[in-house]
Parts: sequence; C-alpha cells; structure tokens
Amino acid sequence: MKKRVYTLLVEHFKNWGITHVFGIPGKSISPLMLELESYGIEYVLGRHEAGSGFEASGYALAKKTMGIAIGTSGPGGTNLITAAGQAKEFQLPVLFITGQPSMQETGRALSQDSSQFGADLVKMFEPVTLFSARIERGDLLYLYLKHALEKAYTGEKGPVHLCIPFDVLMEEVESFYLPLPDHISPVVSRDIDKAVALINDAKRPVLFLGKGAVMSDTYPQLRTIAEHWGIPVMTTPGGKGAFPTNHPLYLGGYGLGGSKYATEYMKSGIDLMIVVGSKLCDMSLSGFTADMEPEKVLQFEYDLKFAGKTIQVPTQLILGDIHSNLTQLILQSGAATKEHEAFAFRAEAAAAATSGTESALSAGTAFRSLRSVLPKDAVLFGDAGSHSFHAVQNFEIIEPGTFFFDEVFIAMGAAIGYSIGAKIAMPDRPVVCVTGDGCIMMHGTEISTAVNHGIPVIFFVLNNGRLDMVEKGMSYNTGRSVGAVYERPLDVSLFAQSMGALAYRCETGTEVERAVQSALQSNTATVIEVMVDPQEIPPILTRLLSLD
Repeated sequence: MKKRVYTLLVEHFKNWGITHVFGIPGKSISPLMLELESYGIEYVLGRHEAGSGFEASGYALAKKTMGIAIGTSGPGGTNLITAAGQAKEFQLPVLFITGQPSMQETGRALSQDSSQFGADLVKMFEPVTLFSARIERGDLLYLYLKHALEKAYTGEKGPVHLCIPFDVLMEEVESFYLPLPDHISPVVSRDIDKAVALINDAKRPVLFLGKGAVMSDTYPQLRTIAEHWGIPVMTTPGGKGAFPTNHPLYLGGYGLGGSKYATEYMKSGIDLMIVVGSKLCDMSLSGFTADMEPEKVLQFEYDLKFAGKTIQVPTQLILGDIHSNLTQLILQSGAATKEHEAFAFRAEAAAAATSGTESALSAGTAFRSLRSVLPKDAVLFGDAGSHSFHAVQNFEIIEPGTFFFDEVFIAMGAAIGYSIGAKIAMPDRPVVCVTGDGCIMMHGTEISTAVNHGIPVIFFVLNNGRLDMVEKGMSYNTGRSVGAVYERPLDVSLFAQSMGALAYRCETGTEVERAVQSALQSNTATVIEVMVDPQEIPPILTRLLSLD
C-alpha cells in the first residue's frame, strides 16, 4: 500500500508514542503540520526555531524517547542549529526535520534555498548532529530514516537531521514501519577487572562526577560504589544532579560554583581520581593546580576523544556505556551499599549556609529559599550564566536526577525551552527553569509558548541588569568590563505579564518563598523575578581570561 511521505513520517511519530512535535511552520513543511493535526499529535508552536529545538530536546530528555523539531527551509533550518549543538552535548535523540522548496527545481534561484546552491543545511548540520542528509527521492525515506534512527540511538547517541524537499514530502511510496531502536546491546568494557583492582588499591581516591553520570541515569550505582569503598564524591557543574548533596560522602562541587571542601580534598594528595562522564573541560577543572594532580585517573566514558588529554597522568579508560560498565563493576567487585560516617567538614558546610542580614538579596539566599519550598522531586534546568553557578553552589540536591546543566556547549536561553519540553513530558512533577535576565532577552519569548499551550513551568529569573558572568569575569581579570551592563535593564515581571504569564517580583527570601508556593499551585506558566545584588561576586572567578 502506498502512502505520501509526510503521512508515513507522522504515522511513525504516532507509533513511537510521540505526543508533541515542536517547531515553526513554513510552506516547505506545511504538509507535515496538517498531518500532525489529523493524527492527534499536538504541534507546539514556538516563538523561535532554536526555542522549538530546545523544547524538543527537553521532551526527549524527560520522556526518554525521540524528540521531534521541525523548521522550514533556509533560515528556519539555520535557527535550529544551536539547538542541535546543545542536544548533541546532552546526547539526546532528537530528529531535526527541515524543508527545501523543491527538489525538481534545485539549481534555479529559489527563496529560502536549503540545497548546495543556497544555505546548504545538510553541511551546516553535520558538525552538530550524528547524521545529516537530504532525502532527494521518496523511495530513499526508508533507508535514510533507518540510518538516522540507528545513529540517534547507538553508541554515542544524539541528534540527527533530515532535509526533505516539499515535492519529496508529497511523493507516494510503499508503506513501511521502523520502530525506535531498543534492541542494541550496550558496550561493556573488557577492562572492568582493571578498574576493580585500581579502586581496591587506592588509599585516597575521589569520585569525580560529570554530566555523563547524570545523563546515564547511574544514581544507584554511584551511591553503591561510593558507600562500599567509602569514596568521597565531588561533582562538576554539569554533574550536580548525580549525587545527593546531603550525603555524608559528598564534598561539594568542583570547578565553577565549587566548594572549598572539594578544593581542600583535591590538594590533600589524591592517588586515584575516578572520573565518571566528564570531558574535564575548563569549566569542570577551573582552579585546578599542579598540587591537585592525582597519581592515576580511572575514567568511565562513552567517547575516547578527550580521555587522558587534560590531566596527563596514567589513565585507565573504561570505554562504553557508563551505566552498564558501572553495573558490571559492582557485580565483579561484590560491592554493596553501606553508610559511612560523615566528614567533619560536611557538618561545617551545612552550618555555614548563611546567617545574618543582607543589604541586598544574594543569589545564595534566593536559591536556599527556592529549595525550602520546592518538593524534593522538582526538576531544575540551569541556563548559561552565573545564576546557574550560584545554584550549583547553593541549591541542595535531595533526589538525584533533578538538576540538569551543561557546562560545555552552554547555550544561553536553552534551559527555557528544555523546561517547557520536559514539563510536557512529565506533567505531574514541578519543573523549574533557572535563568537570568540576559538569557531571558535571548529566548524569553518562549514563555509565551508555555502560556499558550498551558504548560505551567516556573521560570526563576535572577535579574541584576547585566550579563553577570561576563561582566564580573572581565572586571576581575582586566580591571574593567565592556558591553556587559544594560543601560536600561529589563523589567522581567512586566515582560512576563505582557505574554500572559503570572509574574512576581521578589526582593527578599520570604518573598521568594511565597512566590514559589503560589507558582506551585498555578496551572499556568509563572515567572519569578528575583532582584539580586548586582555587586555580588559569583563563584566563577577561577576561570581566567588571558589577553597575552
């Protein structure tokens, strides 16, 4: 039986259990828009294609399935590229579909040309996806879609891109069905015995957890390993959600937003640094000095690319699926969960949370106020900026897997879309976007998307009238800053009200608590503008700027 290409695609979405597709319409992809409605799939109309791509990614992350983002040809496609880059860093299976005016007329002058004669979207998407191709005939759909699904779900995992011209979408081809891959066995390393031996021999080890530990859903395994061997734990900014921060073995964060306790332990003579899912980028190792260098590194990673490149000491790489390799480590060692006594400085850290009065609201107080009223299962997405590093330092993680942040690609405004997509995927859990006034001015119009589709995300916006991370970092390193302070700051609450969101403006911790409590009871998007001290120094100054 023959069906049109656009029908086959939408049938696949329906059979995959996709309930929402994200994008902005245009002529070249209009057949898909109409067919989505026919199959009862909600089309979430974004305000910018990048925002739609972020939303599809948040949906994929929270629902643990494929996310679908659709953009028209030309600029519609180029606007999706940033979202693809962010999805790749999160290893999320997102299918980006873009259009092309006509395959038959390719080579002539065409408006919004996406072919090699115009803005070649296939080439543009190649560096930020695992597969990028143009389907030039309808009968190629089966093979190209199969390639795309396999790439999205196998090995590294991540986003893929298909450019489909309008006339190809309209073609009739033989019907087929491709399920989402679920039969591919994860790669388990043959070197687990070496990992067990290294850990058994270690006298002063540390577990160093990155974003890969969060994305691999390894929370029980990490706790078992830490408790069985009594290994202190620290997290990179992206690994913040991997381990409960109130656990006696948790030393705090390392890198930007890190704690002094983690730094002190790193200086105490580490013989084995067990790295789980971290590229050890400059944000993760900010402030790392020669006296912190461990004798050896044991690294669990899915990709060889950066292993052993940053900390140049003897490194044993355990390559492959992190979840499976940690599970195998536990099986081979006979590791079991057991409690360990708290370190003295952990109690010290809790007591030092904050006390006294503030002349202006600090970010730390804001995040402790947020934590005090949020349920433990509330999920937070941190945006790019000092606000998220304040959260890394001050927001307690009670339940692992409730904090998502990327310190590598780190696109401003991404968390706004991720929060919207995630809330669609898990409507029964509170979802909070931690963002700043700078990020809001990039993709804050997606709040209108949340309002119009009835998605009650809580947008927690720290406003200090500047691009704080840039301004403070530049001032610290050079003595002055240029182009990072707004002459007329954004009134975030008025901006939110103009889009139909509930809005609160807070200047004290008590006001923050009341606003969050109200937001939790709301059935619409809520924006909480937190007026923080513009002179407060964020925990990012270990990241040096050299103008030599």
